Amino acid sequence: MHSCTFLVLNSALVFCLASPMPPADVDEEWKDIPDINKGLNLREGDIMMHNQRSAILGNQYRWNIPVPFELSVNLSMNYKGVILRALEQFRLKSCIDFKSRTEEDISYISVESREGCWSYVGHIVAGAQTLSIGNGCGVKGIVEHEFLHALGFWHEQSRYDRDDYVTINFKNIITGYANNFDKYSENLTTTQDTPYDYYSVMHYDKNAFSNGNGSTIITKRSEFQDVIGQRLDMSEYDTIELNKLYKCNSSISFLDHCSFDDESLCQMSVCSAADYGWQRVESVSGISVTDHTYLGKEQNGTSFFMHFSTKGRNEGDAARMESMTMTPKRDCKVQCLQFYYYHSGNESDQLNIWIREYQNEADNRGTLRLMDQIIEPPGNYWKLHHVPLNANKTFQVVFEARKGAGNSSGGFSLDDINISETECPHTWQIRDFEKVLNNSVSGTRMYSPLFYSSEGYRFQALLIFYQNYLSVYVGLVSGAYDDQLQWPCQWRQITFQILDQNPHIQKRMSSEKSFTTDPTLVSSYGRNYWDNPRNNGTRVVIGNETVYVGMFWGYQYAIMKEDLTKREFIKGGDIIFLFSMQDISGLRQKNSLPCPKVTLKNLKTSFDAAVKQGPCATSDCLGIFCTSITSSLILLVCLRLLLN
Repeated sequence: MHSCTFLVLNSALVFCLASPMPPADVDEEWKDIPDINKGLNLREGDIMMHNQRSAILGNQYRWNIPVPFELSVNLSMNYKGVILRALEQFRLKSCIDFKSRTEEDISYISVESREGCWSYVGHIVAGAQTLSIGNGCGVKGIVEHEFLHALGFWHEQSRYDRDDYVTINFKNIITGYANNFDKYSENLTTTQDTPYDYYSVMHYDKNAFSNGNGSTIITKRSEFQDVIGQRLDMSEYDTIELNKLYKCNSSISFLDHCSFDDESLCQMSVCSAADYGWQRVESVSGISVTDHTYLGKEQNGTSFFMHFSTKGRNEGDAARMESMTMTPKRDCKVQCLQFYYYHSGNESDQLNIWIREYQNEADNRGTLRLMDQIIEPPGNYWKLHHVPLNANKTFQVVFEARKGAGNSSGGFSLDDINISETECPHTWQIRDFEKVLNNSVSGTRMYSPLFYSSEGYRFQALLIFYQNYLSVYVGLVSGAYDDQLQWPCQWRQITFQILDQNPHIQKRMSSEKSFTTDPTLVSSYGRNYWDNPRNNGTRVVIGNETVYVGMFWGYQYAIMKEDLTKREFIKGGDIIFLFSMQDISGLRQKNSLPCPKVTLKNLKTSFDAAVKQGPCATSDCLGIFCTSITSSLILLVCLRLLLN
């Protein structure tokens, strides 16, 4: 048994002084769609044509929502999981939903593993309409690209107005492939009045179908030359155009966002037991905190965030900020609250996160449940935080800041809040990553904190720095629940994101990769990769704990260093990795997965008197200081209470 000592440099970073087993790579070379489909007789490289005219303007080419689909048995387990993750992005960003095909669904999208990545454009085939996700196509952005074809999209560079934005260099195109750069007239296609989108996931890259003599697509604005062809995620305008095409605009899983740039506070209410509380501010005196939304960027006008000062307050002083009411729409009653906070107060100060759930329309007080609590030494930087929620009915999120014992020169600040009906990931935020990146020698290793999946599997991520790229691997670690778990750990999909730190969750285009734990995967040493780490791992010390670390598996080329500047992957000097571990074993028999489990924390705290009195929207009637943009609504509610 090998041994290794880990040096804990801070709560987020762990370096290894002696490496366990060397990590292994997912054996899949990255290629874009034209290269994957090389040699296939497909229009524009990935469009399967039907014996119909090419116009897609008519409603007969639209799918009914939700769109029925079926996953073929010939798809790999990992690809099935990636496809479902891509469909979740449609639900988050657009009004398009999907459902598993039933016997009543005569027409549906049949997702299969054929040769290459391709689709028909629009709904034009009765019965099963094939969409191919072949070898090399199991990437979120490629899956989205092909599904957008199926929903009615042509390529961005095929727009009738494309010559105003790009130049097609025909002399650099492979002989016989020039027709892949045809334009479509306004009589055949529509842009839905959206601007030309260099960021579109439907745009081909600068070297598509190149004969090797140079780029085939030249952007009129040079700053976008290395942007076109991204396969990260649908862009903001991709989803705007999609919603317009299907004449709808409400998201399936998105609930709320607030960056506090508007005086309305996004219909939030703030209240406290005195004339202090949460304040909308541009800065805080004596503290070097500024707005997170535009951190490190130039902005037009003034930007704001919310701050609760614990300076000069008495122990127990508290204030609340409450979101608008939201009603879960999905069958799975799982939500994720995401926000950035800046803790500049005392280590005994508290930030409590509650949900107030209303049983029915007559319930004007709701029932409070404490979902999370932040009590920690001040960090003096913006920190991303996730809180899993499980509201079944109409609810509000309540941020309660409370002064603890001891002196304080700051308090709690909040910004860039997002709430969605999705599962929360694990967070690894690396401070001053730009400095680490610039000062690291090739081969430098960095280890994440230890994470537990909702089932109880413990795992850790490994980041390796190389001259031109970053590698990311994940390995199992022995934990408290090992004797209750199934071994080998099979058919769990592990996904990591390099987070695009756009403040709005619907506008993010994060870099994402997944792999699935195959129970038959055996190393050259004869060890099962996903066996109990106590059997196949290396004995190590992490902090004050002795654990066994299994073998690492992942992607050597997780991201190229030059791509780190193409989105907000580094913000305020920090980079954020998000990790999830999901049981997808059910996809061996079905097209869908059961609802995820919400792991709730066992928290204890006393109810503040003001909290017990009800929501901020009615607290003016109860002798509590309150401000809200919905003052007229408050007045109506107060009158109603007085009359009753």
